[in-house]
This record gives sequence, structure tokens and C-alpha cells, in this order.
Amino acid sequence: MRHLNHRIVKWPAKGSFRISRGSLSEFITVQVQITENGFSGVAECRPYSRYNETAESVIDQIKAVANEIESGADNIALLNLLPSGAARNALDCALWDLKAKTQNRRIWELLGLPNPRSRITAFTLSLDSPENMRTAAQKASNFSVLKIKIGRDGGLERCQAVLEARPDAKLIIDANEAWDLSEVAKLSQLKRALNIVLIEQPLPARQDKSGLYDQFQNLTICADESLHTSKNLKSIWEAGYRAVNVKLDKTGGLTEALETMKSAKNMGFKVMAGCMVGSSLAMAPMFVLESFADYIDLDGPLLLSKDSKHPIQYIDEFMQPPSSQLWG
Repeated sequence: MRHLNHRIVKWPAKGSFRISRGSLSEFITVQVQITENGFSGVAECRPYSRYNETAESVIDQIKAVANEIESGADNIALLNLLPSGAARNALDCALWDLKAKTQNRRIWELLGLPNPRSRITAFTLSLDSPENMRTAAQKASNFSVLKIKIGRDGGLERCQAVLEARPDAKLIIDANEAWDLSEVAKLSQLKRALNIVLIEQPLPARQDKSGLYDQFQNLTICADESLHTSKNLKSIWEAGYRAVNVKLDKTGGLTEALETMKSAKNMGFKVMAGCMVGSSLAMAPMFVLESFADYIDLDGPLLLSKDSKHPIQYIDEFMQPPSSQLWG
């Protein structure tokens, strides 16, 4: 019989991390461990307040299905036990890690996927004054793809400052639902606007409707908060999104993330493999799906002042595949 454990882990930020909804000095995650026949599968999720999650609510969800997990429920059964979200993510990824260790095979072999390759990851610049973001962009000279966090006020000025500071870089602009259509329309007027490859979730998800972004044929609008699982893909395509940011804590684990990314690619979306900020343990399962991703945004550990054991290696902007000692 299996045994399920869980714990709260707090990861201190490297400085202050700011987005349009607020700032954080630490990131609270929940880790789970599922032990069976001497093998242990582990995983980490990040409860996210935007989706009404706390560490305590996630642990309550995990406890609610503990008997089923300990009695042998697999990844497919889990899809019906919990809704998509952080709790299901932790359990799903721990079950995959347990299976990989029990069978002494790497996770990509179990999933029938190519061996993951070293990939360029975007590096996130926290919301700050235009001057400070300009300086931060210059300091991040090892990264050719920058993701910049902006808010409602002064967002365009911050974008322009980074574009001018790093004319060699590709930019992903993330408003975290803080903008309206007028700000989006002005983006293409910025100097070096062609360096902008994605505009991530400019408007609140609740405003999605058919044809919302149809006027922006020259800009690629990426769904983040509007996308949770493959069930959302049809409606966000109709709204005019042409890229999606897939995150394990939204899909509820690797099982649904794989289905979402496959379906998104088949529909013609650009796909970004993204994350909530967490340790290398939280990044590893998503990196396994890198072959479906046009963009990698898995810099979470680089934003922390410490990391999990057997961390993922980042060589300049290149993220390396996770070791078997870490996960999978």
C-alpha cells in the first residue's frame, strides 16, 4: 500500500518579485511524496491566489483524496478525483515520478516523447520603474528572450525602456490582465516593436469574447489566465488568442498539460511552456514537454535565492534537462 505525505515549503525570492497584482518576497509551495514498495515519487505545486488557492486549501484537497491515492489511484483516475489546479498537479506529477522510479525508466520514455533538449528560457524582469527595468534588462545580457512584467500605469514606457536597452532581445510582454484594448493597440507603435514576440494576457480573462483580439493581426496575443485546460482552447481561439501559456498548476498536472499542448499545436497555437515561480522540482515536469513548446518560460529557480536538491542546471540562457535524482 502507498503512503502519502505533504508539506509546505517556502522559497525566498531573490529580491522582490512584482507583477501588476502585487509583490512577493517569498513563494509558498506545497510538496507531496508518494511512497510505495521502497520507492518515492515527489512533486511541487504553487497555490495561486488568483485562482482562490492557498497552501491550506491545496492541502485540504490533497487530504480529501488521500485514501484513493494510497489505495492505488493512477493518473487517469486522478483526473476525475480533483479539478484542475495546484493540488492535482502535485499528485499527478508525484505519481509520474513514482512510476518512473518503480520502472527505472525516464519519464519521457514512459510518455513516448523525445529526450528533452537543452533549451533557451525566457528571463523575467519584475515590474519596476522604467529606469530600473532598463538597468535590469542590460544586466540580463546572457538572455536573448526577456519577459517583462508591466501594470496598467506606465506600461508602454516600461516596454520602450527595455526595447531600447536590449535591441538584440526578443520580448514577451506580460500585463497579467491589467490593460485594456487601447494599450494593446499602441504597442505596435513603439520603436523596435518587431522585437515583441508575444503579448501575454493583456485584458482580464472575464472579458474574453468572440473576436476580442481580431483587430490585432500583427500582434500575437497569448492566453495565460484565460487558459487552464484543453477545454478552453476553442473559446480562446475564437477570442483571437494565437498563443497559449501552459502551466502545470493550471492544467492540474503533466497528464492534462500533455493533452493541452498537443491539442494547442494541432489547432495552430504558438505554445509556451510556463510556470508559477517555484523550485527546480516544480519546473522539471513541464520541461519534459519542451518538444511541444515554441517558447520556454521556466526561469522560476533563477528568481529564488535558494533551490531544491539536485537542481536543474542553467548555463547562461540554456536550461538543461532535469536529472533523475531531481524528478522523473
